[in-house]
Amino acid sequence: MTRILLPRIVGSLLVAATLTACGLGTAGGFVPTGELAGPLQSVQRLDGASVAVGSKNFSEGVLLGKMAVILLRSAGADVTDLTNIPGSASSRQAHLEGQVDLQWEYTGTAWIAYLGHEEAIPDEQAQYQAVRDEDLRENDLAWLPPAPMNNTYGFAATSRNAQRLGVDSLSDIANIPVAERTFCVESEFANRNDGLQPMLETYGIPLGSGVPRENIKTLDTGAIYEATARGECNFGEVFTTDGRIEALDLAVLEDDRTFFPIYNVAVVVREETLTENPQIADLFAPVTRELTDETLIELNGQIDVDGREPAEVAYDWLVEKGFIE
Repeated sequence: MTRILLPRIVGSLLVAATLTACGLGTAGGFVPTGELAGPLQSVQRLDGASVAVGSKNFSEGVLLGKMAVILLRSAGADVTDLTNIPGSASSRQAHLEGQVDLQWEYTGTAWIAYLGHEEAIPDEQAQYQAVRDEDLRENDLAWLPPAPMNNTYGFAATSRNAQRLGVDSLSDIANIPVAERTFCVESEFANRNDGLQPMLETYGIPLGSGVPRENIKTLDTGAIYEATARGECNFGEVFTTDGRIEALDLAVLEDDRTFFPIYNVAVVVREETLTENPQIADLFAPVTRELTDETLIELNGQIDVDGREPAEVAYDWLVEKGFIE
């Protein structure tokens, strides 16, 4: 068994090392597999297909990436695990360059950050179709149908601070003293064109005048939730399907001017890969339909609150839902 697996392991390590040298810093690790079951039992196998799977490096991204690795390997594909790529820009570039064949992506991120549109499309189906058509036409990337979940950005305060300051919505921040307008954000969000500065402008508290620059604290994504809960800032940038929101008793403020785009997640595959292996669409369709907000909040909470490994959480959920055995 060792003799058979060694070349595959070495090959995966070499690819991962190459991506690390380019600044991607992926981390594969052990990922369990099974046999396709239930609604996936009739899906044509992918024996002989080689698929490199990527993901971004936050919990939900890694969770979904591991889910893809498990599904593809259970269908017989030879999978290179390149999940946990640091940042949207790096993961997108790897996809465009063909280092990654398949990864989950968010419609809002693609429309605003990747395709360069300034205004989001408020209807989620219309936005998906626009992203799907343009990304295929311009970049040969095929978007499979999206999940019902919407993991958009938001800002949260502790329930206690929200009550103390009298804020329920982002508009309410303009009514509190400037000294209380303190924010914890990640570096990527601080520089996105659907991120911090345009959000503050939309809500009439522009960076510099409405919110002094010294009121902004830049942290790693995972550290923001704890920092907000500890009171290091009044308002922390969050993902709305993150399990730590409930666990830390944080209250997400209403985006009452609908600044943040809709972020439905979908599997995105290089057109060449999908043309050669069209059954990939059948493999992911039933799974994608089950990915609701409630499901992701629960699964993300198992990772970020309970400390479980994303691959284990993904595997257990796929077994529980009857997709693999």
